[in-house]
Amino acid sequence: MLDFKALLFDLDGTLLDTAPDFITALNKQLGLHGRAPLPDHAIRSSVTNGSVGLIQEGFGMAPDHVQFETLREEFLELYFTNLADRTALFAGLQQVLDDCKARGIPWGVVTNKPWRYTEATMVQLGLMDTAATVICPDHVKRAKPDPASILLACSEIATVPQDCLYVGDHVRDIEAGRAAGTRNIAAAWGYIEASENINDWQADWIVDQSQQLHGLLFKD
Repeated sequence: MLDFKALLFDLDGTLLDTAPDFITALNKQLGLHGRAPLPDHAIRSSVTNGSVGLIQEGFGMAPDHVQFETLREEFLELYFTNLADRTALFAGLQQVLDDCKARGIPWGVVTNKPWRYTEATMVQLGLMDTAATVICPDHVKRAKPDPASILLACSEIATVPQDCLYVGDHVRDIEAGRAAGTRNIAAAWGYIEASENINDWQADWIVDQSQQLHGLLFKD
């Protein structure tokens, strides 16, 4: 197995497939405004950019538009009402978490998703009690790609970054990990935009399917 003492994940598109609930919320909002629903794939690829990216995709509206923030807040409230209805761990990742527990390896989450939504999702899925650390933008001055959130997570689990692996599905995750000093795994199964080339991210490893992560981490 790889030599590591802690395992950290980005949340949306890496540990959890949250897109189905984002799809529900955005299409519900579009319907409220008399707009046709978007295909799942269009919304799924925008999840990585959070509520800002989703409003841009759904309404074709720039963030400086006078109505943008009102629509974004409306979307977030709709999302909060169903944020864990269809969200689930990606295939194979429960086995990873179970093996971490069996081997005494702490795991945690470092995400740019605000605490309100992260905590609610993790609690509803029964993950909050087993995670050793959960760090959101609320806990640091600067979110990823700044390394502050990863460094805080490492501090909370008393592990130096060099002994930690960080898994993420966006270039900012790999940049943050590299700046913090962790070794980094690019999650090619995540919400990667068509314009992105994952090979350019300079991750230590690229894993195509979530079911393959366990083999990389724990194969003897």
